[in-house]
Amino acid sequence: MKNKSDLNLFFRSFGIVVIVIFAAIAAGIGLFYYVFAIPAREGLSLASWPDVYTDNFSLQLEEEQGELKVKEFGIEDLDRYGLWLQVIDENGQEVFSHNKPENCPNSYTASELLAFGTNVYDNDSRVFAGNYEGAEKTYGYFIGFPYAVGKHMLYYNGEHVSRLSPVIRTGIACVSCAVFLFTLAYVFWLSRHLGKITKGIRDVSRRAYTPCSAGGVFGEVYAALSEMDTELRRSDQLRIDTERVRREWITNITHDVKTPLSPIKGYAELLAENQISESGEVQEYGKIILKNAVYTENLINDLKLTYQFEAGVIPLSLQEIHLVRYIRELVIDLINDPAFSKREIEFESAEDEVAVKIDSRLFRRAVGNLIINALTHNPPETKVFIRIERSGQGRVSILLRDNGTGMDEEEQAELFERYYRGTNTKEKPEGSGLGLAIAKQIVILHGGDITVKSKRNEGTEFRVSIPEGHSVK
Repeated sequence: MKNKSDLNLFFRSFGIVVIVIFAAIAAGIGLFYYVFAIPAREGLSLASWPDVYTDNFSLQLEEEQGELKVKEFGIEDLDRYGLWLQVIDENGQEVFSHNKPENCPNSYTASELLAFGTNVYDNDSRVFAGNYEGAEKTYGYFIGFPYAVGKHMLYYNGEHVSRLSPVIRTGIACVSCAVFLFTLAYVFWLSRHLGKITKGIRDVSRRAYTPCSAGGVFGEVYAALSEMDTELRRSDQLRIDTERVRREWITNITHDVKTPLSPIKGYAELLAENQISESGEVQEYGKIILKNAVYTENLINDLKLTYQFEAGVIPLSLQEIHLVRYIRELVIDLINDPAFSKREIEFESAEDEVAVKIDSRLFRRAVGNLIINALTHNPPETKVFIRIERSGQGRVSILLRDNGTGMDEEEQAELFERYYRGTNTKEKPEGSGLGLAIAKQIVILHGGDITVKSKRNEGTEFRVSIPEGHSVK
């Protein structure tokens, strides 16, 4: 199969080279006609046509009783081609003319006759001379052609040229053989490289490509194949990693959904069977059920919001918001939450007020996710610091910094990936692994950006940057 493929590739390459050669020959023929042809009345003719026509025009002349005449067909021929004619006798005197230009003389001296064959009466015409042997006299005639025909004479040593003729023929034959052999060798060389490239492309698709270093004409092609193979392998590895993380996330989210459902189901059964007599217990169990129901609802909302972003159908309702007051109220709400009432959160602003256009519901979700993430996945004594400042170029930044456990570079690289859960979530597994990914998508939707800097055991800093005073869609 491989030999058959190589043979087909050879014939295809040979066919391409043959086509190129024929194209070159056709181009040469076209160039030849471009240089050595003129647009005659009846089509394209070689530039030597006027000289041949002039020599043959003597057949249109005749002498009757010592008087020169031009046959009627000859006059019609001159008119058809747009030519002019002047006939002179042996003394240089004009004896006949037809369509002659006004600036042509009626008689010529011997020196004028010698030079007449090269004279051009205007920029777009050329004069050719001929002779007619009559019964009694000899006549000369000139025919003017409306073509700018050039003529150059070549003088050479006839004896030497005749001796060199066999050598020239042998040289032409040798050159032809050399060209044929070179073409054959080039086709073999080309088919070899094309075969390697074809095999390389096939191996890349099978993920079995072996990179090879080669210079020359095809060096860039081999380099591109190696680069494509590297990118495909990297893409495959990314797909495998993403699939692994997705499976892990599905396992975790399944567990997270089941976790709140168990107490909901258990306490609901107790209430349904009326096994609780004290109202205090009923109220306590109701709070537990409500808490787990809210947790489950948040998980479902995270999933819904994630796939709304993925489908590009997330609703965005922009309105002008005073950012300093907006973030301050968000911090106050978190402090008043019993889950975080004993946590230390500090807020300050370098500006009295900054106006931005945001979707207040979505943006609250994004900033809230960042703050809650810092409170949830750090020790209780962790301090969270929030600051608002202008960052230049018409943008405003929200800084969220904590002095918690921090993250290494590997965690930071995957922090905003969907389904990712940090290594410190084992102790506190709450959450869907979508919170930070959702936060970043919301910030980007507002024309902003979010970055993170962190070091292990030194804390983490998030910077959220959005346009000031206007939105970017």
